[in-house]
Amino acid sequence: MNRKYKRVVLKLSGEALAGSQGYGIDPVTVDVISKQVVEVANKGIQVAIVVGGGNIWRGLSGKAKGMDRVSADYMGMLATVMNALALQDAIEKNGVVTRVQTAITMQQVAEPYIRRRAIRHMEKGRVVIFGAGTGNPYFSTDTTAALRAAEIDADAILMAKNGVDGVYDSDPKVNPDAKMYTHLSFLDVIQKQLGVMDATATTLCMNNNIPIVVFNIDTKGNIVAACSGEEIGTLVDKEG
Repeated sequence: MNRKYKRVVLKLSGEALAGSQGYGIDPVTVDVISKQVVEVANKGIQVAIVVGGGNIWRGLSGKAKGMDRVSADYMGMLATVMNALALQDAIEKNGVVTRVQTAITMQQVAEPYIRRRAIRHMEKGRVVIFGAGTGNPYFSTDTTAALRAAEIDADAILMAKNGVDGVYDSDPKVNPDAKMYTHLSFLDVIQKQLGVMDATATTLCMNNNIPIVVFNIDTKGNIVAACSGEEIGTLVDKEG
């Protein structure tokens, strides 16, 4: 495997951990993802993971049902910590040491997020999993991925999607003639509202020149392929 990147942030949705059941945490699915992460780490690529919590709790859904947005968002942050611990368990069972760092302090189960410590862990070959989002309501885990990638000087964000091979001009599940882009600029994503990330996250990536690789996590080996620089999915960068 040719190393394209030295240090990456892998962004996983919570739904990616649910498997075919669509909710909760599916141990078999988590193990499949973890084996790919371990393969990448064993090749010397430094890996950090940001995971969502939508398989357990959807903050916006809570708001729609009348719940206070801030409370709903904090509940979502706690859901991401549960997912982070599940990933930690699976990755370590496959032979790579991990650290979970959370933006909300919970010292019994995880380290607090400390930038320099996170970088040092990765330099030692450990996989770092960031939980609890940014620690603030109103910010998505997409924004967390962009923020952490900028803070730890990552070479790219690997944006793993469920059931879709890249970025399309319309929903391929609705429009059979939808066209997939192989290369886009940050401005294209923002102006065309393509939904790769939310606007805050995309702007952060653009301002810090952090490429985004959007790919289908359901295809076995795609995490490794994305890290090695193979032409899969959609590349979003400054040039487009």
